[in-house]
Amino acid sequence: MKHFYNGLDFRRSWNPVRTDNGSYSTHLFAREAVDIIRSHDPTFPLFMYLPFQAVHMPLQVPQKYEDMYKDVQHSDRRKYCGMVSAMDEAVGNITAALRAKGILDNTLIVFTSDNGGQTLSGGNNFPLRGNKATLWEGGTRGAAFIHGPGLKYPKSINSALMHAVDWYPTLVAAAGGSLDGTIDGLNQWPMLSEGVSAPRSELVYQIDQLDGNAAIRVGNYKLIVGPPGMPDGWIPPPSEQSLQNLHHYENETKLHLFNLKADPTEHFNLADVYPDLVAMLQNRLAQYRAVMPDYPDNDPRGDPANFGGVWSPGWC
Repeated sequence: MKHFYNGLDFRRSWNPVRTDNGSYSTHLFAREAVDIIRSHDPTFPLFMYLPFQAVHMPLQVPQKYEDMYKDVQHSDRRKYCGMVSAMDEAVGNITAALRAKGILDNTLIVFTSDNGGQTLSGGNNFPLRGNKATLWEGGTRGAAFIHGPGLKYPKSINSALMHAVDWYPTLVAAAGGSLDGTIDGLNQWPMLSEGVSAPRSELVYQIDQLDGNAAIRVGNYKLIVGPPGMPDGWIPPPSEQSLQNLHHYENETKLHLFNLKADPTEHFNLADVYPDLVAMLQNRLAQYRAVMPDYPDNDPRGDPANFGGVWSPGWC
């Protein structure tokens, strides 16, 4: 049985912060980033990871940003758009700080999503199928851009296969470093910087021991085993009509096979057409599953109540 713990998850360096209630986190994070850049000694390297809480539930934004979209009738979508504009302003302030510091031209900037949009909270993935937390492309395919030195083909579009775990070795390589040992990620810097072929030909979307579903892509083919998640379907941008009851059902088909090059919107299930391909992909999933650790049980030692109500590392 799952037990959910509650605690403060907000720190400045190692110290819990309890004094910033009432601050809009997008603005707060941007101010912190600008302060770091202004005080940085440019003779030393700088790495900054900045995961904005926007755009994400709860849908909250200062009114002036929501007012920029008075023509958007759906309230969740209007707030969502305002949150995007607030984040865009924050990114602009950070890049302005880099420029004022004189280091923008020697800085590599990566801006990336981590999953598809939540269609029930203002997001939209159309024409892709599905939603955040599903195995459909609408839940798993992310968009990103990269800006900075070393890019042979700036302003180009690249749709090569890349997984989130690839960012680590890619950024290390871009900075001139190297890694020892075996990791899951692949160095994609030659692909991004020079346009050469991507080293990745397959990826695992998920192997979930609790929900009993899994998905893998090899080449152009994607196999989903078990329930892909809800909601299903191709959900248009929100309008006056409520989205609460749209496509909110579980797809009961046990196997889905798609050719994502020919059918990126996942309309045509080919599982019955190519049973040998299904068997091969199932075998690959089994190979990955065989080396996975078991999903751990909740451990009460991590309860924030043990650390003054603060989520804390070190207990394990």
